[in-house]
Order: sequence, then C-alpha cells, then structure tokens
Amino acid sequence: MCGVSLLAFLLLLSLCAEASVHDYRGEKFAAKGNAFVVHGGSEGIYASAPNLTDAYPPPNPDSYIRFERITFRRNKDFSNFSSWPIQAVIFEVEDRETIGGSAYGGQRAVCCTGDLAKLGVCTEGQVIYRPSVENPDWPQVFGVSFEMDDEVAVLPLKSIQITKTGMYNLYFIHCDTRLKGLIVEGKTVWKNPSSYLPGRMAPMKVFYQFMSFAYVLLGIFWFSQYARFWKEVFPLQNCITAVITLGMFEMALWYFDYAEFSQTGIRPTGTTIWAVTFGTVKRTVARLVILMVSMGYGVVRPTLGGLTSKVVMLGGTFFIASEVLELVENVGAVSDLSGKAKLLLVLPAAVLDVFFILWIFTSLSATLTKLQTRRMMIKLDIYRKFTNALAAAVLVSVGWICYELYFKSNDVYNEQWQNAWIIPAFWQVLSYSLLFVICILWAPSQSATRYAYRDDGNDEFDRDETTLTLIKPSPISSKDVRSVPDARSVQSSNGNSNDVLEEDKRE
Repeated sequence: MCGVSLLAFLLLLSLCAEASVHDYRGEKFAAKGNAFVVHGGSEGIYASAPNLTDAYPPPNPDSYIRFERITFRRNKDFSNFSSWPIQAVIFEVEDRETIGGSAYGGQRAVCCTGDLAKLGVCTEGQVIYRPSVENPDWPQVFGVSFEMDDEVAVLPLKSIQITKTGMYNLYFIHCDTRLKGLIVEGKTVWKNPSSYLPGRMAPMKVFYQFMSFAYVLLGIFWFSQYARFWKEVFPLQNCITAVITLGMFEMALWYFDYAEFSQTGIRPTGTTIWAVTFGTVKRTVARLVILMVSMGYGVVRPTLGGLTSKVVMLGGTFFIASEVLELVENVGAVSDLSGKAKLLLVLPAAVLDVFFILWIFTSLSATLTKLQTRRMMIKLDIYRKFTNALAAAVLVSVGWICYELYFKSNDVYNEQWQNAWIIPAFWQVLSYSLLFVICILWAPSQSATRYAYRDDGNDEFDRDETTLTLIKPSPISSKDVRSVPDARSVQSSNGNSNDVLEEDKRE
C-alpha cells in the first residue's frame, strides 16, 4: 500500500511539472562555500544556425536562453537594508574554471572577499569570474539588488543568444548573509535552433520514430501468422502478442511525447505518463513471459501450479518500483536528479532485475534437464536456442552496464551530452532484439502445437522422478505376447507413419 500511495502522490505532483521551460516556484538558496546558490538548469544547446533567407517557410535559427519574470523575494523582517546583488550566472561547461577565485592560492571562493577586493580584482559581495579565452563576452553575469525596505527584486527581461554549441549551466547566486529565507520565482526558456528539445534529448525523437516502424514490422509478421494459424495458437503465444502490442503503443507514445515537447517547449505530462506506464507494463509482462517460458509454461506444463502467486507478486513489485523510477526520471524538469535521490530509486528495480535473472536461469536449467531426460528433442532444441539468446542478452547487458558506468564516471560535467542518448536507446534495441528472437522461435505455424503442452501422457512434466521409478511394470503373459501384432505387418500397412509415431513418443 505504501508503494501505491507513493505512486499516486508522484502522479499528482507531476501534473504541474514542465521541462525545457524551467519553472522556479519558491526555490530557496542553499549555502555552497561562501556563496548562496540555486541551480537554474543545465542543458546541451546547439549554436544558432545561419540565416537562410532563401528558405520557405523562413526558419527560426535562434538558440537562446530567455529570462521571464525572474523574481526574488525576501522576508519582510529582513528588508530594512540595501543588499548586495543577486546575480544570474550562465556559463558553458568548458569555462567552469572562470567562475570563482582565491586571494593567496588557498580555498577557491565564488564570492568576492575583502582580501580579493583589496587586490582590485573584483567587487566585494559579487560573484568572481574571468572572461573566457575563446569568447570574452562569456560567462554572462547580471543581477539585481534590493533597495531599502524592498521585499521584491525583479531581474530585467533578457534573452541570451547561444553562438557556441555546448552544455550550458545557469546558477542564481548571492553573497549577502543578511538575505535569510530568500526565494526565487519565475521561469527561463531554453531553445535549440530547430526545436525546444534539450540537445541531449533531440536524437530520441528520431530514434522513437525508427523504433515505432520496427515494432510495426514485427507486428505485421506476428499478427499475420497469428491470423493464419489462429486455431494452432497456445497460451504462450497470446502472452507474446500482448508484449508486441504494448511495445507498439509505448514507442508511438514516446514519439508523440517528444514531438509535442519539440514544438512547445513544455512536456505533455499526460502523454509522458502514458508512455512511461505502457513501457513499465511492457517490461513487466516481458520479464514474466520469459520467466514462465523458462519454467515451461504452455510448452511442457499446463499451469504454474503453486508458483503462480509468487510470480504475480514479483511482477507487481517490479512494476511499482519501475513505475516510480521512470516517472521521477521522465516527468518534470530535464535536469538530472541528485545522485543519492536517483540511487534510492534505482536500487529496488535493479535488485528485482537480478532476482528475475537468477530465477529465470535456475528454471531454465531444470527445464532443459527434464526435457533431455524425457527425450523431447524438438522442444529441447527450441529451449537451447532460447537459452543461448538469453545468455547472450545478459552478457551484452553486463558489458553495457560497465560501459555506462565508465561513461558517466568520466563525464561528471555532462560534456559528452551529444552522445548521452545512446545509453537509453541501447536498452530499447536490446529489448526489441530479444523479443524478435522469441517471436521467431515461437511464431504461430501449422506445426506450432508440437511445441505446446499436450495432455496425452507424453508431457508428464510435474510427476516426481522417484515416483516413476517405484512403479514396476507387471510381467507380460504369453497370451498378451501372442495378442501383439507383428511389427512388420504394421509397418507394411502404415508405410512411413512409424517415423511420426516415434517422434511423437519422444515428444
């Protein structure tokens, strides 16, 4: 119940969240060194495109960061003085060393101290910065001060054009210890040349368009086979149909989400929530399908028996953990979560994934052993191929996780933002590839029933091995022997049908 309540709370909270339009709703300044700071946002922005006068319709080539109604409010009890300025500082990540300084080589300070002011390198109470080597106009620093008895100070409307591709950071900073309880309100708009999508998210729109097409192709293949051989369909194939359908909806919703975000700069909360939910349901059902296949459901056993409740409980727990994580990551501001907050959300989903993998491979081992013991050779061949594909997917996943950790550990300041989209895209491609293999192995066909469970005495999967050995066959009397027809006469009358019967016995 706690998990469901938390999920409902996050859904309600996200209804008022925006993205590339960064909204500040009473954020308080936090002490960082000798400064007080509010992080205003970080986004990768491409440089403004050149003016294309011959193009029609005329393009909007501008990349900019625009300040709208940025208001600072202080407590009435602390308004009886004129303050030092509250400044907005915008810099490209490569120029991060130009912010701050030190008087005698000691600890780096963001705010100008009395010692530095005496050296004449800055003005006391203001942010220390030096011009960029490549562009003397950067970083951009401007601000506003409180006059005597003022409770509100407003930054002037300002639009800063971006002429260099890079990761840009915005901080609101003040150095006045007397400004207790100061908050910031308003919003900033961040725009790329072609759209409002943040730079690191822009390639995902094209990617989801491609994945939607890929799922449509897979759906055409699967549903055509399903329609042709619908009389031969068994329960496992119905589960695969559900996963394909969910995947098609997920990819389409993500594409529409990014397309609307690209046009308006405000992420469509409803579409995002639906995309996240369809994706989480798809991943949950896909894991359950793989687990049930590994247990032999629908192929060598008709039900999961007493394990059904445990499988459902694991699936439900995984859904809640993944849904909360995906909602917090995708609904709201585009800036990344803090490390600790994200870790607390990632851990439950990661632990449940490990549990799925262990249970899947344990079940697969038992299933392969029993199939080999009963000489069900056709099903054994299918399961071996499935095991190989699953093992390859797990090995590739582990390798990619190691690469992802390396990538993020060496990109502390998000300087590789133009390649960051590859990380989430890979998991979608891997999931699709495994689903594609499963569709090939268990596609509906005329002979599909030979891969399904048959209650004809040959698929006795759940019977205890020791029980079978304790049942001793009764001796055959000479009368019974005489009643057995000659094998040669049977062969002559049935032709090659014995080969089929032998195959059925093995199955």
